[in-house]
This record gives sequence, structure tokens and C-alpha cells, in this order.
Amino acid sequence: MELFIQQLVAGISTGTIYACVALAVVMIYQAIGHVNFAQGEMAMLSAFLAWQLLEFGIPYWLVFPVTVVGSFVLGMVLERTLMRPLRNAPPLSQVIVFIGLLLVINSVAGYVWSFTVKAFPTPFGTGPFMGSVWVSRHQAGMMATTLALLVLLYLFFRFSKVGLAMRGAANNAGSARLLGIRVKALEGLGWGMAAAIGSVAGMLIAPVVFLEPNMMAGVLIYGFAGAVLGGLSSPTGAVLGGILVGVLENLAGTFIPGIGGELKLTLALVMIVLVLVVRPQGLLGRKLVSRV
Repeated sequence: MELFIQQLVAGISTGTIYACVALAVVMIYQAIGHVNFAQGEMAMLSAFLAWQLLEFGIPYWLVFPVTVVGSFVLGMVLERTLMRPLRNAPPLSQVIVFIGLLLVINSVAGYVWSFTVKAFPTPFGTGPFMGSVWVSRHQAGMMATTLALLVLLYLFFRFSKVGLAMRGAANNAGSARLLGIRVKALEGLGWGMAAAIGSVAGMLIAPVVFLEPNMMAGVLIYGFAGAVLGGLSSPTGAVLGGILVGVLENLAGTFIPGIGGELKLTLALVMIVLVLVVRPQGLLGRKLVSRV
């Protein structure tokens, strides 16, 4: 029982990492209706930019907001210069662009900062949280940050005019345009918000997996699994799905013979396929019905 509780707590803390990535994936999906395969590399690039600012001697609590704001601007620039001209292109063309963006960012980061593993500081500390042997202060900080992001997104989409407009544009872009909503501008805002959330995820993940250009490869797949499991149309579902993926990954790797650490990634891929076959809208997603 003690081992079960330990793995459950560890799975929740790991799942908060996946939840941050899943949140960013959902933001892009709500903005343009497609999954951004370069989301992980954008988060990695933000973490490298933060590391570089720290190397210049800038305090962490100043680096953090600067990186988030810079990532927000970068996301909007990418949408305006790269994705907006392809808005009406076939889905396959957009997927190819996403994959190309992934490769370009990875190569540029490797060229500028090299593929050498670098340590990234944590603002929360590495000691135990309130004397607990199961949760570190960094893990507790990750969980608190993810919860704060979820609350802010809920308030934004539920009570702000811009958030309500983004929800309307995501559900029916044509009707939103007829109501005077600037759908293209909101798509850029969605890209910026996704990039900002991804930057937070990158800075929280880097102290755990260490900083290098390929650090988000596996994390992105788990983030996709969390987004699909929770529902690509639901930020709350993305957080829930990310945490569930982290818990299932840890428990399966510990208690199911043959999985161990080698087949955990395969488990995430199987989870994605099963959810898409059995319940495509996810646990908290909305089922879309089209009248023909």
C-alpha cells in the first residue's frame, strides 16, 4: 500500500507536467482546429531563452514573466507569418508545416546552444515539501502552478468578453464573423496564449528532465495523450487527462509486469488510439453534431 501511495503521488506530480503541455495543445486546437506538433519544441525554445537570460545574471522572477511575454509574442508572430497564409490550405499541408516547424526549432536550438545537457534551476527548491518524503517542493510548485493556470483560463473563458468570443469563434467561426467577432485576431491570440502556457511548461519541466533540444520529445506525446483523454475542446479536461496519464503511467510501470520503464511511451500511444476509437471527444469534451 505504501508503494501504491508513493507511485500515485509521483504520478500526480508527473501528470501536472503533462497537463501543462496538454493545456497548450488544447489552446491551439480551440484556435485553429488542428493539433500543433511543434508545441513541445516551442516550449523547449522558451526554456532555452529563459536559461540564456539567467546566464546573463538576470534574476529568475524577472526572467519568468519576460519569457512568458516573449513566448506570447512569438506565438502570435508565428500565427501571423506562418499559419495565417495557410489557414484555408488542406489539413495535410498544415500538418507538414507543423512538422517542419518542429524540425527547424529543434535544429536551431541545437545549433545555438548545442545538444549538451544543461541544468536548469527551480524557483521552488529541491527539498521535501512540508517534510513529506513523497513530494518535493518543485513537484508541489508544479501542481500549484498548473492549478493556477487552470483557474485563470476558466475565469478568462467564462467571464471575459474576449474569452467568450474565443469560445464562440472556436465553435462556429462563420456565425462568429456574422456577429462582428474578429476571428483571425482571436486565432493569433490563441497561438500566443498557447505559446505562453507552453513556456511555463518548459520552465517547469527543464529542472526535472534537464535542458537539451530533445527534452520535450516524450513529454509531448504524453501531453497529447492527456489532451485527447480529457478532450481537445476542454481546458479542464486537458488538466484532468494529463494527471490521469501520469498516474496510469506510473502505476502501470510499477505494478504491471513487462511494462517497466521501456514500454511507458507505448502505453501513452495505445491510450491515444483507444480514446479516439471509443470516445473521440474525450472525458470532458463536447460531442459535435453536424446537420447535413
